[in-house]
Amino acid sequence: MATDDEQSFLDQYDPAAFERPSLAVDVAVLTVARGALQALLVQRTEHPYLGAWGLPGGFVSMDESLSAAARRILREKGGLDKVFIEQLYTFGDPVRDPRMRIVTVAYYALLDAGRLGHATAERRFFELRVDWEGETGGPVHPVEDGAELPLAFDHADILGMAVRRIRGKLDYTPIGFQLLPETFTLRQLQHVHETVLGRRVNKDSFRRRMLASGQLEATGEREQEVGHRPAELYQFARRSAI
Repeated sequence: MATDDEQSFLDQYDPAAFERPSLAVDVAVLTVARGALQALLVQRTEHPYLGAWGLPGGFVSMDESLSAAARRILREKGGLDKVFIEQLYTFGDPVRDPRMRIVTVAYYALLDAGRLGHATAERRFFELRVDWEGETGGPVHPVEDGAELPLAFDHADILGMAVRRIRGKLDYTPIGFQLLPETFTLRQLQHVHETVLGRRVNKDSFRRRMLASGQLEATGEREQEVGHRPAELYQFARRSAI
């Protein structure tokens, strides 16, 4: 029978007969804080690139899915749980890692700045410098004290792809809300869009478009303890992307 033939084949199959790459995941965690787009970086504690900064990443275990590996790495290396995460792109340049042939499946995660927590010496958020407009694309580097910070591996390319992706999806998907607290003002929402896009948007047309999109719900509440007229608070109508 066909099933018997296939089982015989599988019983005799040698997985070591062909060379194969190792599989990893890397996660670009993005947030909007202090007026800038920022990314979470961790400092490497082993070779290669000992002491350099890079994205939270690691190898995929034989018994876990890609998304499970990404969330595990976020918990273990990023100290984060229950955040929006989505698969981004696969990076497979044969020389992207000096150790051996390693293919990485990159993810991006979006985080409200209110959940950043305390930075440590080996794990913190850095401001990103995006030197291209729109969805042109290209590497994106973090900056420290105004100077570009070199990254391990091809992580600048991964960050560039993540910025390009969220810029492209910002106007037709609700991912921008994942960068905001549960309730927010239209001014805060506009600031997130402008920070991600790297340009100003027209205030009146932006607000009309957002209010007509069906993505917002008014909470009936207003800001508290502000030095100006309290603005109305909104929430995302379908905040279930986590």
